[in-house]
Amino acid sequence: MGTSMVTGRTRSMGALFTGVALLNTATVGLSTAATLIVAAGSGASWSGLPSVASVLGTAAGAFGAGWLLPGHGRRRVLVSGYGVAAAGALIAFAAALATSVLPLLLGILLVGVGNGGAQLSRYVAADLYPEERRGRALSTVVWAGTVGAVAGPALMAPAAHVVSGFGWPSLSGPVAVAVLATAGAALAAAVLPRHVPSPPEKPVAPAVPVRPAGVGRPLVAMVAAQLTMVAVMTMTPLQLQAHGHGLDVVGWVLSAHLIGMFALAPLSGRIADRWGPRVTVNAGLGVLALAAATALAAPTAHTSGLPVALFLLGYGWNLVFVGGSAQLSRDLAPETRSRVQGTVDAVVWSASALAGLGSGQLYAGGGYALVAVVGGVLALLPLALLASRDGR
Repeated sequence: MGTSMVTGRTRSMGALFTGVALLNTATVGLSTAATLIVAAGSGASWSGLPSVASVLGTAAGAFGAGWLLPGHGRRRVLVSGYGVAAAGALIAFAAALATSVLPLLLGILLVGVGNGGAQLSRYVAADLYPEERRGRALSTVVWAGTVGAVAGPALMAPAAHVVSGFGWPSLSGPVAVAVLATAGAALAAAVLPRHVPSPPEKPVAPAVPVRPAGVGRPLVAMVAAQLTMVAVMTMTPLQLQAHGHGLDVVGWVLSAHLIGMFALAPLSGRIADRWGPRVTVNAGLGVLALAAATALAAPTAHTSGLPVALFLLGYGWNLVFVGGSAQLSRDLAPETRSRVQGTVDAVVWSASALAGLGSGQLYAGGGYALVAVVGGVLALLPLALLASRDGR
């Protein structure tokens, strides 16, 4: 392997990792602050709008980035996407100062567009390596989400204190952090090399440029995992609050979930490289079903059952996410790969909006137990479906 390839890979991985870490930091803090701003200004019934705007923006950004990457290159597409996110963060900051809801939602939508590009960064990383190392490469970029999961919440209180010193609303502090983080992500993307030699591709039959099984299997699994994870995770704070627990308990349980979602991504990548994407995805769906069963069995155990359930929920999602992504990085023809990947991500993120809205209805109709049951069924259905297809 040439020195220029090694140097280019190292520089690319550093830029990709930094961009994703900063975008996640911006998104976590901005979404939390925006939810509180909307609830204070328009009532709790509208407090889910920032999450919906962020998810829809991410879906649109992933779809657009996937279609633009083949013709415009990774650096130009990511710099542009992160630039849109920085502009959106500025709009959101101005809206937070004025406590204006509609511009705030527009800003969050635009930050989501940049986050869609950040999501596709894992595939950009995978394309830098030969097939047998792609799982580890993309999981390294997924692991960058750990930085955002830790830094985003940790910076909220200090940022609120700083802006209060200027006489600004305290909730504008986390939004100001989002401005700096998205601008930093754009700078990180700007240092991506213009060209890094890619490893040779295994030939794909010209008559079948995109294998149907190579798309259908990870798509079904990733959508199911997203629906299960978002539905159960979204309703857990309400479940804890309903049983008299405060934000300290909510934070502890959600921290266990975030650790599961991101911290073990390199392990998932090694599993995908060692035993294959299909095994990784199936294991993830099984872990998600176990998480739902644990939440159903211990819905009030805030020091044991629920943290374990939420950790398993996060890691099951991670296994499916990394395994499905690894399959999409291997089984698609190079000329169509990024477009299919972007389309799959758009569908998966759109499923998040559906899960976020539907979980509230499930909780209102049957409580946390119904959410857990539906989540478990959603995780098991793809296993049964894919097993029946394999048996034909």
